[in-house]
Amino acid sequence: MKNWQIERDENDLVWATLDRAGESTNALSAEVLAEFRELLDQLDQTPPKGLIIRSGKAAGFIAGADIQEFTQLDSAAKGRALIARGWDLFNRLAGVPYPTLALVRGHCLGGGLELSLACRYLLAVDEPGTKFGLPEVMLGIFPGWGGMLRLPQRIGPAAALDLMLTGKTLDAKRAKRMGLADEAVPPRVMTAAARQLVLSGQPRRKLPLLQRLLNGPLKFVVANGARKQVAKKARPEHYPAPYAIIDLWAKHQGNALAAPEVLDRIINSSTARNLVRVFFLQERLKSFGKESDFKAKRVHVIGAGTMGGDIAAWCVLRGMTVSLQDQDLERIAPALKRAHALFTRRLREPLRVREAFDRLIPDANGAGVAHADVVIEAIFENVEAKHALFRVLEPQMKPGAVLATNTSSLRLEDLRTVLKQPERLVGIHFFNPVAMMPLVEVVAAEGADPAIVQAAYAFVRQIDKLPLPVRSMPGFLVNAVLAPYMLAAMRAVDSGVPPEVVDEAMLAFGMPMGPIELADTVGLDIALAAGKQLADGAEPPQCLLAFVEKKQLGKKTGQGFYDWSSGKAKKVGAGGLVGAPPAPKVGAGGTAIPAGLAASLVKPLIDRTEKLVADGVVADAELADAGVIFGTGFAPFTGGPLKYREDAGW
Repeated sequence: MKNWQIERDENDLVWATLDRAGESTNALSAEVLAEFRELLDQLDQTPPKGLIIRSGKAAGFIAGADIQEFTQLDSAAKGRALIARGWDLFNRLAGVPYPTLALVRGHCLGGGLELSLACRYLLAVDEPGTKFGLPEVMLGIFPGWGGMLRLPQRIGPAAALDLMLTGKTLDAKRAKRMGLADEAVPPRVMTAAARQLVLSGQPRRKLPLLQRLLNGPLKFVVANGARKQVAKKARPEHYPAPYAIIDLWAKHQGNALAAPEVLDRIINSSTARNLVRVFFLQERLKSFGKESDFKAKRVHVIGAGTMGGDIAAWCVLRGMTVSLQDQDLERIAPALKRAHALFTRRLREPLRVREAFDRLIPDANGAGVAHADVVIEAIFENVEAKHALFRVLEPQMKPGAVLATNTSSLRLEDLRTVLKQPERLVGIHFFNPVAMMPLVEVVAAEGADPAIVQAAYAFVRQIDKLPLPVRSMPGFLVNAVLAPYMLAAMRAVDSGVPPEVVDEAMLAFGMPMGPIELADTVGLDIALAAGKQLADGAEPPQCLLAFVEKKQLGKKTGQGFYDWSSGKAKKVGAGGLVGAPPAPKVGAGGTAIPAGLAASLVKPLIDRTEKLVADGVVADAELADAGVIFGTGFAPFTGGPLKYREDAGW
């Protein structure tokens, strides 16, 4: 076979190793599944004592179905055929008379997990890269190859729906605790453990009685609760897939073929088409930096404020040793406290938290500069202050190290004039909150060293962020498109539209947070300063000036457009991304949204995006759409601002 390597050992066990030809990762293409069907045909003739399915790729087990094939679904019949292909085959796998086992090392997602669930046993290899999930909802579709049937049977319906409706993943230990994996073992014993388990004859863990009832006659209880939770995060007109998942599980045992009208509606929806497009945009961003073999072990961050401290903590979380510099330890202490909270939340285990915290080094004297592979300046936005810092940094840095600025609005050409090697300065611009925002703008000035720029891309990928190449211009892409959008929102408030109605209009459009609440969250003083710089000389909105004059600066002072005295505002609407944490909102109180309000607010953002592409700040419309989606949360189901304009015929 082209993609499967088949071996029958002395114990009469068949080892089926998937090593998809010509690809770095395994995906379940039509060809791969056709060959697997042939394998089952052969084993029907001479049944083995057991079948073990594993991966021949270093990159993981199976990443899922071949997403390229989704782009070819131009008819309802093709969509149904694709679903039937995996549903029928995995049902056949689940029914074979000999024991089967999926030996999972690395990512096991989508169709890969559905194949594993069709096996009698699932053995997880306990190492950092092993992840289990059904993320189809992030593509606007559903797990149609048996995941909606078998995952609730394996771990209970509430936990299964949580995974399917959010796209979250589980590591090996959690998979074992929840009953998804039968065992979680270290790599050194995985082969022997797989052989022993598949021959053991041990029965699968049975769900407790209550869970079996909730997966049977009491399904409506779980389904109703799930619908309420989904409604808080996703409107059905924007994201129909999570609602379809609940209905297909509750009414059709997870068999999408039994509900062709649901299948056709989801597979051929504009949401699915656009979210698949967004997936490929994300893959394009991930491709930047592959040409560089740069790998950072040590990072030095100057500036322990919210942004600098959180950048340092994130780099530690991704495995690096980080020195964090500020004027004194007192200024560094709050960043250490936030970092410890992040490590505790993400790593859970006390030993892992301690190990991470030991790699975050307070460094008031800047001793870490000389050892760092990447030095990131994250001090306040002042050219003279940055000049003074760069004069000190450059002589201390080792050759080949990346010198980066996290500036959000200053031109690199203005910052690098004091450097003896000005071509080594690159922008690595993070967004707040660092731990949640996936995009990082990588800024190259005219004449930048290409090797340094490539190293910056590689570093951003190393810390699991998405690098967006942008040219050095005030505001780059993301802040430059947000400025006219937020100004338009505040001018609507000046004209008498209540702030909560402005926000509700954009939530209804599909934004994860309204522009007025966003301004409150960022800080109204920062919004004013950025607006002055990026608004082409336009007068600031009167409402914004009034709040800043009264020093009511939004969330950080407890009062802005909204009252933040309790730490959060009341909710409004149900906008936002599936799986995103719900943002606090203020209720619109039933006030009607003026016709055309959303269009009038989003048009300046789209216009500015188009202009930045024309000016070459970002290379093309696809990268612009990717940057605005991943940098601002612009409604992904639209495919991005420029795709939205094209589809809307503006």
